[in-house]
Amino acid sequence: MSTYAGPWGDPDRVRALARRIHQLAALLPRPVTFMEVCGTHTQAIARAGLRRMLPANVRLVSGPGCPVCVTPVDYLDRALALARLPDVILATFGDLVRVPASRRRTLEQAKAAGADVRVVYAPRDALAIARAEPGRRVVFLGVGFETTAPTVASALEEAAGAGLANFLVLSGAKVIEPPLRALLAATGVRVDGFLLPGHVSVILGSDAFRFLVDEFATPGVVVGFGPVDIQLALAELLDMVRAGRPAVRNVYRRVVTPQGNRAAQDLIRRWFVPADTRWRGLGEIPASGLALRPEHAARDAWRIAVDAGESREPRSCRCGEVLTGAIAPPECPLFAKGCTPEAPVGACMVSSEGTCAAWYRFERVAGGVGA
Repeated sequence: MSTYAGPWGDPDRVRALARRIHQLAALLPRPVTFMEVCGTHTQAIARAGLRRMLPANVRLVSGPGCPVCVTPVDYLDRALALARLPDVILATFGDLVRVPASRRRTLEQAKAAGADVRVVYAPRDALAIARAEPGRRVVFLGVGFETTAPTVASALEEAAGAGLANFLVLSGAKVIEPPLRALLAATGVRVDGFLLPGHVSVILGSDAFRFLVDEFATPGVVVGFGPVDIQLALAELLDMVRAGRPAVRNVYRRVVTPQGNRAAQDLIRRWFVPADTRWRGLGEIPASGLALRPEHAARDAWRIAVDAGESREPRSCRCGEVLTGAIAPPECPLFAKGCTPEAPVGACMVSSEGTCAAWYRFERVAGGVGA
């Protein structure tokens, strides 16, 4: 007799963890809200139907962990302006080409109109383009968190060593600590615990999240991406809330250490400095971005003079509220109606890691939302 459990793995362990989650939830004096702050977690939770398996008093919401989603519209407007320059080749990760900028313009449309926009899978791919096109400037759209920042820094270091002056970066990199602080300080959504991002934690280490406990008395669990891993993390959060003993626990020890990757951290510091930056849904947060250090100004595409025009968020799109856990995707009036993965209005519907895209693909029918 087959014991295959789809994406979940061992069915006995799945059932045991589900029972444990329900037992712990039954001991809580009030409902709780947990937040995952990684887009890969968002997709894994939706794909496995985990939200529907939770007790009624346990709410799981998504946070600002999708890098494409939190990238503000003014960054995209500037990228479009750069793409119009005849000597510029714009290199970007694939999801970003379909994210609407002001007036619903996209890089995909710019490419169709003749702009030289190329999709790459890594910053070093953009570096190869710079080698092949010495007479043109190659601008890489450096969007992401601490996970991708070292790869961008490595490409910059390689370009410097090879004397490739035509390789530039439009940094849209962000760091994860400031938005978590902003969420905990906000009054709109109470977060009782965090599923902490596995990829970012590989770089930063689990100790980087000690501030959650020391300053906010809020528990967090560093977790991998399997559905059983996420179940285990939820049980850990419930146990800490029930006992009133917040901590940062690491259930992804096979990959994440307390100190993280020191070489990657040093690489980031060699090329970037903290900078104030805007987040979709959260506004401007001090020191939440990464800008190129002043000594690397010649490679900073933000210094290229362009007219990006007036930036405007898409009308009626509530992506920003989804990114802060204030609403679930079906509460947006455009969800599954005027906004779909085939014709997205907001960034949350574009990326495979976006909350709206995950809900549309995996939770829409089960939740009774506009199939």
